[in-house]
Amino acid sequence: MSELMNMSVGRKNFRRRFLTTVSVLALLGSVYGASEAKAVDDDGDHPTVWIELGGQLSRLNDAQEAFSPSVMAARPSIFAPSQKFERMPIYSIDENGKVSFQPDGSDWAFSASVRYGHSVSDKHVRQQTNRKPFVTYLSGHRYAKYGSAKKFADTKTQNGEHHFVLDFQAGKDVGLGVFGGGDGSSILGLGVRFAQFGNKSNIALKSDPDWHFYYKSLAGRNLPLGSIYHSNAATINTSRSFRGLGPSISWNASAPFAGNSKDGEIAFDWGLNAAILFGRQKAVTNHSTMAGYHGPKYRQGPGYQAILYNHTTSHERSRFVTVPNAGGFAGLSFRYTNAKLSFGYRADFFFAAMDGGIDTRKVKNVGFHGPFATVSIGLGG
Repeated sequence: MSELMNMSVGRKNFRRRFLTTVSVLALLGSVYGASEAKAVDDDGDHPTVWIELGGQLSRLNDAQEAFSPSVMAARPSIFAPSQKFERMPIYSIDENGKVSFQPDGSDWAFSASVRYGHSVSDKHVRQQTNRKPFVTYLSGHRYAKYGSAKKFADTKTQNGEHHFVLDFQAGKDVGLGVFGGGDGSSILGLGVRFAQFGNKSNIALKSDPDWHFYYKSLAGRNLPLGSIYHSNAATINTSRSFRGLGPSISWNASAPFAGNSKDGEIAFDWGLNAAILFGRQKAVTNHSTMAGYHGPKYRQGPGYQAILYNHTTSHERSRFVTVPNAGGFAGLSFRYTNAKLSFGYRADFFFAAMDGGIDTRKVKNVGFHGPFATVSIGLGG
């Protein structure tokens, strides 16, 4: 009898334990299922398409040879050299846009980006001496003679530059590894880069380096009877360009260090890029120089002018070139689920991209570097 009672009690205890265990497992399952569903929902909240717009203040390389004709060698040292005013624009305001797409549940990302910038400069600098009269006295009378000219140096420049870079990339998020984990990303990408650069320049130089009075002796005194001076001038017009296409590789990484993806986080971003571009490099230059001498009109006739020389030269060069390209960036980003604001410093250099020579080919690097800011909006998910 006691054995039957013990068996009955045992069955009841087993049934109770079994039901308790099943209830606990069901409760745990429901909790786990809810958390998984929330995780899926959270993943679904991540945008699949990002649209980025921004700008950069770029410091530019001067991709051309300075115009320094020999006729201007006599420019007075009291005047600043013309090369100081001939330079291409130093800064450019660049605009950039990017569209990227990362499918749900995939480590692959695809993007297309464009950068465009242009700048112009227009200068007219005239340096000259003061017009002072030559004063002398003859038989108690004061004689003053004002010159018809003066020493001067005149520089007039019109320069313009533009650059355009287009990228298509396909990359895979390989994780940050030793750099960290969590919500960070590390995308290695391969793609194609197209770049186009161009500049135009018009420069006009004029100078009178040695104006002075012509004297004639009368009654033991020198009287100014006229002016003697040179009239030197030089002009140059140039047009230079490069257009190329080639394979590219990039590494873009981001490591959050404060906050979270739901309420907002701050991340450190960095990246490197490299490419080899194959394309056409062109340069067209036209320049002329003229030197004139204005002698004393009372000796050689009114309005006398001798043209010492007048020379014009033109060159047109074109060749197929290979241009290495390397760049990188570093900055901070403030990120929310579907928005991001980024600041940083970015640089991109294209080596031997332009023919900056005048009479002969001289390769020049093209580079852009400076602070940038972008705003990104996430869509889909």
